[in-house]
Amino acid sequence: MAVPSEKFVSQPARILASTTDYQDILTPEALAFLARLHRFAEPRRQALLQARRQRQARYDAGALPDFRPDTKAIRESDWTVAPIPRALQDRRVEITGPVERKMIINALNAGAKVFMADLEDSSAPSFANQLDGQINLRDAVNGTLEYRSPEGKEYRVGANPAVLVVRPRGWHLPERHVTVDGETMAGALVDFGLYAFHNARTLHANDLGPYFYLPKLEAMEEAALWDDVMTLAEDELDLPVGTMKATVLIETLPAVFQMHEILHALRGRVVGLNCGRWDYIFSYLKTFRRHRDRLLPERGQVVMTVPFLKAYSELLIQTCHRRGAFAMGGMAAQIPIKGDEDANDKAMAKVRADKLREVQAGHDGTWVAHPALVSIAMDIFDRHMSTPNQLHVKREDVKTDRDTLISPCGGTISCAGFDNNVEVALRYTAAWLEGLGCVPIHNLMEDAATAEIARSQLWQWLHHGSLEFPDHAPIDFALFDHALAAHTHRLQKSNAPGARRATDAARLLTVLTHADQLGDFLTLPAYEQLA
Repeated sequence: MAVPSEKFVSQPARILASTTDYQDILTPEALAFLARLHRFAEPRRQALLQARRQRQARYDAGALPDFRPDTKAIRESDWTVAPIPRALQDRRVEITGPVERKMIINALNAGAKVFMADLEDSSAPSFANQLDGQINLRDAVNGTLEYRSPEGKEYRVGANPAVLVVRPRGWHLPERHVTVDGETMAGALVDFGLYAFHNARTLHANDLGPYFYLPKLEAMEEAALWDDVMTLAEDELDLPVGTMKATVLIETLPAVFQMHEILHALRGRVVGLNCGRWDYIFSYLKTFRRHRDRLLPERGQVVMTVPFLKAYSELLIQTCHRRGAFAMGGMAAQIPIKGDEDANDKAMAKVRADKLREVQAGHDGTWVAHPALVSIAMDIFDRHMSTPNQLHVKREDVKTDRDTLISPCGGTISCAGFDNNVEVALRYTAAWLEGLGCVPIHNLMEDAATAEIARSQLWQWLHHGSLEFPDHAPIDFALFDHALAAHTHRLQKSNAPGARRATDAARLLTVLTHADQLGDFLTLPAYEQLA
């Protein structure tokens, strides 16, 4: 529903791309709405990004993350978040995925309680991808979403679809195709703004939102900015304050020390926190990039039962339930393995064990990446969670401290683990440059977060020097360069996603891995090469 143009500033956002196919999304009123959001938020966003850089500089110099003394009163006082909407009272299984049309339909029909439509880590943010996603989300909200495959198969949303929750990009990511007053807009505000402008009032009228997942936050001030942006949007769209609801992903190491504060900043609209485990591991690596004593073993050994991850998830449950918010579990990235029954059984057993751990720990729900895993996760939560959620499980037994939350886990670095990191980083980056943000590799659904783990571990292992495999063979740049060349050649000769951009991806990974400083995000330099 269009908002009267007189409610908005006179100079709208400017689009630096051809938009012939997107005139009904990029309307003058929508662009004026984006401009209002940008002018309101951009000075604070830039200050918050600068605060991130200063914080990381302190960590690079040897400082360690810790609980904030200036917010102790928030942590120790009694308060709760606003009541949770009826539509989100039961979130026991959530499926996530990109905003491609067929995938949205399949996810909404998968039998999960919630579908997290991802404009962030499982989407490569070409302008066409993001705008196509907005069209698809609008059609889903309006009940008109359908798809016909090239073979003629028709897909439609069923009678009882999952509740839609949208994840915009993080505060750090730009949208170079949209400017206001000559400044590049934040991808977060473009994603949020277009979705809210076109769908918020329809969703509110149907008691279904709008609902959002907020990624990559590092501090309560970043959450407060989101709260203020949503309040502004509600005012501009003539919606009651608090209509928009948010779930926050705790997927950065600094954020785990501010969970009470983040909930407090969003207390009028927050629904819960989520254990974004893969990005959290990446954030641990990035935070301690200069700390040789905090290196982690290969990714396959960094599981949720290791002490620092177990402490993180249990503290999240305790914090959320004390405040009346949901504590969502993490992602199962496995996908079904066709043609190998034994391997598939072992993979699904890992999923069951992970979901059983989560429900028994007190989580209110969990994530899966593939429709085939919905029934597996649902069965576990149905058998062990007879109520819609577990807000009554207070986990007062949890006792953790700073040192536990940052202690590295033991383990090894095998030659196979090193090689897998090279392969995953290369194949994902190449596919991302082709416009794919969610890529199956060796029976795991890889997204930006897992690729970040791979390339960050490679950088650390190589730059801290004198590391060896268990057989005492050295971990060095010659090995990396050889492995990268071999995988690049193999990818070029294949029909796999990313084959056409293999050389570009290899060149980018070479620069990032050899650089003296670990880059903050793979997707920032890669974005400059995205069509």
